[in-house]
Amino acid sequence: MGGAPLLQATAVRAASRRAARRAGWPCSRDVRHRPEKRGENKREPQPVPTPEPIGNLLTAEPRPSRRRRLLRAGGVALSAVLVAAAAAGLWVQAALRASLPQLTGTAALPGLSAPVAVERDTKGVPRVRAQGAEDAFRTLGFLHGQERFFQMDLMRRQAAGELSALVGAAALPADRASRLHRMRARAERAAAAMPEDARRRFTAYRDGVNRGLEALDRPPFEYLLLRQEPAEWRIADSLLAVVAMYFVLNDAEGSREARSAALEAALPAELAAFLNPPGTERDAPLVGAAFPTPEIPGAEVFARALAAGDGTPGGTDSGEAAGPPPVSGSNSWAAAPERTVRRGGTRGAGMVAGDMHLALGVPNRWYRAELLFDRRRLAGLTLPGVPALISGSNGRVAWAFTNSGGDWTDLVDLEFDGEDESRYRAPGGFRSVEVFEETIEVADGPAETLSVRETIWGPITTRWGRPQAIRWIAHDPEGLRTGYVDFSDAEDLDDAFRTARRSGMPPQNLVAADANGDIGWSIAGPIPRRRGLSGAAPTSWADGERGWEGYLPPEEVPEIRNPPSGLLWTANNRLVDGEWLDLLGRGGGYAHGGRAARIRDRLFAAERLDEPAMLDIQLDDRAVELEEWRNLFLPALDRAPDPPAAEAARVLRQGWDGRASVDSAAYRLLRDARIELLLAVYEPLTEPARLRLPEFSLWVANQWPGPLLRLARERPSHFVPPGAADWDEALAAAALRAARAAAESGPLAEATWGKANRVHLRHPLSPGLPGPVAGFLDAPPRGLPGDSGLPRAQSGAHGPSNRLVVSPGREEDAILHMPGGQSGHPLAPYYLAGNRDWEEGRPIPLLAGEAAWTLVLRPPEAAPEGGGDLEEPR
Repeated sequence: MGGAPLLQATAVRAASRRAARRAGWPCSRDVRHRPEKRGENKREPQPVPTPEPIGNLLTAEPRPSRRRRLLRAGGVALSAVLVAAAAAGLWVQAALRASLPQLTGTAALPGLSAPVAVERDTKGVPRVRAQGAEDAFRTLGFLHGQERFFQMDLMRRQAAGELSALVGAAALPADRASRLHRMRARAERAAAAMPEDARRRFTAYRDGVNRGLEALDRPPFEYLLLRQEPAEWRIADSLLAVVAMYFVLNDAEGSREARSAALEAALPAELAAFLNPPGTERDAPLVGAAFPTPEIPGAEVFARALAAGDGTPGGTDSGEAAGPPPVSGSNSWAAAPERTVRRGGTRGAGMVAGDMHLALGVPNRWYRAELLFDRRRLAGLTLPGVPALISGSNGRVAWAFTNSGGDWTDLVDLEFDGEDESRYRAPGGFRSVEVFEETIEVADGPAETLSVRETIWGPITTRWGRPQAIRWIAHDPEGLRTGYVDFSDAEDLDDAFRTARRSGMPPQNLVAADANGDIGWSIAGPIPRRRGLSGAAPTSWADGERGWEGYLPPEEVPEIRNPPSGLLWTANNRLVDGEWLDLLGRGGGYAHGGRAARIRDRLFAAERLDEPAMLDIQLDDRAVELEEWRNLFLPALDRAPDPPAAEAARVLRQGWDGRASVDSAAYRLLRDARIELLLAVYEPLTEPARLRLPEFSLWVANQWPGPLLRLARERPSHFVPPGAADWDEALAAAALRAARAAAESGPLAEATWGKANRVHLRHPLSPGLPGPVAGFLDAPPRGLPGDSGLPRAQSGAHGPSNRLVVSPGREEDAILHMPGGQSGHPLAPYYLAGNRDWEEGRPIPLLAGEAAWTLVLRPPEAAPEGGGDLEEPR
């Protein structure tokens, strides 16, 4: 459901604009009212423009009495307006401050068994000292409720299709898409069936969240702007926070399957296989070899493909973006002790690195925390809304995740009973479609009723041109299991793998290392067992010969332990082949292998790896694959008669440093020229698929760099793009289109990658607010190095949401930084703190630093009256 976050953001922006207009936006951006301590990205106070004084009008030469009275009345009215605006500004400032979290002193937290100390460092990272796990996660809920409740609210509402109740009718398209899956009802059922030990933790966390929210003097400031009140947190909402990640990381609509099927149905088999292969020579699997790029189809196949279209070359009217859309993914790898070295040259230990690539904003999706209890220390990333450590170390095991890219959604073609769409064919005979009436509440508007029709396989959609059921792992109880909370207790790699296999989460590549020196890879999350189908294309399951037969038992889940190389790596690419690939799904959306291959090559080239060396690989922006493309474009430009071609060639020759660096005009020109060539080649060839399926996108072909490079190398005449006489002309034309686009704002040599690849981390509400107010909430925009196909996968406001490097048991040497900062409140003294470190790639410690603020939480019966001396918990 790739469009859901965009729809959500659009709806929230619209709501914030309405609220700002409604209120006349009395909120001042006068940063002189902020606390003195701020993060590194603080903005200096700006002088407030002085209006033209009205006193000159009132003391000028005498005028007729009527004019004088009008001026005097106008002056009084303007003064009243200014006084009212100032009062409103002061009120808003007071309301904003009242919603700040408590950082020092004492507070009561019902349910604690003993006092808990919360020590925050200057970046807002808390170190929680508690007696036991339940107290620790109750406290984590308190912190999330105080600092991130609005973010949590958006996540649960997006997953459940309840955004409109908060932000109004602009969210209805997003809510309708989410409501199709009825995840609120599924989460409530899963919460009711939760095992007792998990229920205790989720209950403690829920109570902590609600107490943290209640303890604020005012609700989070976003509710002030939206004129809404927050609803309390429920156990099912924590499951919905995980569902929100399903929507981000899975294909909830089956779009890849539908688009791939359209391509295969519209084109000759040889051409469809060439344009959308399962892999290329740049594959970097852990098991098996790279898949070769298919042979180029002959002229006869090509002619048949063009005859299937409408005779037009496609191009600008196709609706395709100027480049592949950012896809949520990640990098991770592990190195065995023989491959690592500790700082200072002592013996190495197993080490894990991970950076999760997601849409970025303020605050960050993750919340850093260090939890100390039961002589255990958890350190790493938590997800606001969920009582678990998502990635990090517990002192015995360190782990990281990347999206697996497997096939977790199937489309089922439905066979209705003649014209009666209330009955469909299923194994054993016809069944009646179940209909659920879903009420979508709308803020400041009438509610809407949505009829959701379901089959035994899942809800019915007609988006892809025919009625189909969506079979998705998130619909099943297995998709909402809470085993992931036990990563906190894992003692070794075996424990980590057992935990992964009982976790309900979007299936992830788990890479882990334990304190014994073992490293391993496996899949965390449910894996369906398919029967009679590959899952690569929609098909009917009515006869019972095809379908899912539950989920893989733990002993059948693929895993790799202690490979001979001492190295493991993942980058959303295909990692296995053979029977294991059949289990994970050959129809998955595996990323092109270039990013994984670069990571693999860097790991093998390193003599010894320590934490800074691991971080250096995460920051790698060398564009290895574009080196050959430069050698293909330059001769074509040299032979082109157009005068601008000489300038483009000069930029490629003189400005190329081999990296996606901010000051490189050559990188920008080269990567955009390759995309222009891709569009010129692929769009006319895939036009028949677009005619068959209007929602078709050529970006379904993840492996496009392989076929395109083979065409540019071998130059078959029948594949020359429309409008070009030969491949030289096609290459030059693509480069010139890219050059013209880049030079629209100035000389080509100054059109650098940093000017195009700008990251602007924004608060969800800021796009709908006046510029000065939005600037108060957002991080300043900045051009950054990297690109989506490189280890430093920075593509605008989409990129590494963290960078983690850690050896279990050696957390004092570990690294963790993230964009956007800890806090969701612009007046917090650490708002945006750490963001500049992330931008610059500077290592900062995983563990919380020296305490700058200490808060002690106590059971109500132990809370002292009016403060007093505090006994720090052990």
